[in-house]
Amino acid sequence: MQTNEIVNYQEGAVILINKPLTWTSFDVVRKIRNLTKAKIGHAGTLDPLATGLLICCTGKMTKKINEYQAQEKEYTGTFTLGATTPTFDKESEPENFKDIAHLDEAAIIAGTRPFIGEIMQLPPIHSAIKQNGKPIYLLARKGVDVKVEPRKLTITAFEITKIELPEVHFRVVCSTGTYIRSLANDYGAALGCGAYLSSLCRTRIGDFKLTDATDMEDFIVANTVPKTDNQ
Repeated sequence: MQTNEIVNYQEGAVILINKPLTWTSFDVVRKIRNLTKAKIGHAGTLDPLATGLLICCTGKMTKKINEYQAQEKEYTGTFTLGATTPTFDKESEPENFKDIAHLDEAAIIAGTRPFIGEIMQLPPIHSAIKQNGKPIYLLARKGVDVKVEPRKLTITAFEITKIELPEVHFRVVCSTGTYIRSLANDYGAALGCGAYLSSLCRTRIGDFKLTDATDMEDFIVANTVPKTDNQ
C-alpha cells in the first residue's frame, strides 16, 4: 500500500480496504479521514458483521462513488439452516427452530434456483433504508411499524460451494441493492426450514477485487506519522 507521502489523498484517491469484522463502514471512513485529513466517502455499506471489500474515495474521486456503487457485486459466506432471526443475521438470537435432517444435497442446491435471474426482494426492516428521514432499523428497534417495498434486482449467480450442516457455504453475484440477509431468509423459507446469514464477505465490486485491498491495520500503520522526541 502506498503511503501518503506518495498518494495525495486530499487531491483524490481510490482506496480499497478489507473491512474488519465488527467495524462499521463509517468506522473505516472516519479512521481514514482522521489519518489523511481528506474529504472521503465510500461506495456501498457493509454491515458490522460482514467483512471484505470497501471502496473509499477521497478528494475529487468522491465524484465516482455513485458509479462504483452501481456496479455488480460478488459475495461469499455462510447461511445457517434450521432457524431464523429477526435481523436475518447473527445480530439477533436464532428462533423458530426446525429440523433439517430431511435435507439432502440435491434439495439444498435446488433451493437456489428460484432466486437466480431478475427477482423481487423485500429488504429487511433492520436496515439503513430511511422512512420519514430516519433509518428504519432505529424505528424497528423501538417497535414502530415499518413498511418496506419489494425491490427489483438481479442475481446472476447463486452457488452452494460447500455443505456442512447446519451451515451451507455460498457464492452470490448480484446487482446493487441486493440484501444477502434477505436472500438468506428467503432461501430458508423456500427450503421450508428457515435460514439466517452467519457470515459474509464482499469479494468484488465491478472490476475491483478484495485480493487487491489493504487490511485496515496495514493502512493505519502506513499512514501514521511517527512521533519524534520533540512531539
